[in-house]
Amino acid sequence: MALLIFVRHGQSLYNLENRFTGILDVPLTDLGKEQAKLAGQKLIGYDFNIAYTSMLTRAQESLQIILREMQVTIPIVKNSAFNERMYGSLQGLNKDETAKKYGFAQVDIWRRSYDICPPGGESLLNTYQRVVPYYKTVIEPKLKMGQNILLVAHGNSLRALMMYLENINPLDIVKVNIPTGQPRVYDFTDEIKIVAVKYL
Repeated sequence: MALLIFVRHGQSLYNLENRFTGILDVPLTDLGKEQAKLAGQKLIGYDFNIAYTSMLTRAQESLQIILREMQVTIPIVKNSAFNERMYGSLQGLNKDETAKKYGFAQVDIWRRSYDICPPGGESLLNTYQRVVPYYKTVIEPKLKMGQNILLVAHGNSLRALMMYLENINPLDIVKVNIPTGQPRVYDFTDEIKIVAVKYL
């Protein structure tokens, strides 16, 4: 048996300001730090072998807060495979103002569709194409060895992984929203078949 638990980072400054964040490196808000702290409290008692995160501050800071709250020290691997989806020329723009400029329907397509890219940015499909190979080559072998893995990353990189793990199709993934700071637990057999999935 092995566990994979992922957590979307706590609220960031651009989440609060309703801006497209993408790969811009913005910090957590006070609420975001509190969300990470609560996630850590929920994870007390779980035993992890290693943690993974992105190259972005908001995910790394969330992970540090979680581990501090759990009072554990484990190896941490940072990799750009888990970075947030790159939103191109939309990055830093207010979402409401962008919707007024381009139309709500167009912005919704850019934000939620599977294979349509925002201007100069990545689609969820592009994100999937970097997240899932990394998962298969680096994380899955550790799960097969019975190791427990903690992953702290971003809404879209985690949606891409969730799509793969739970066999969610491109039409249904557009409806999925991963809450900030809420651990999602995957319980696997030795053959990496999912036994149970739940939010804590």
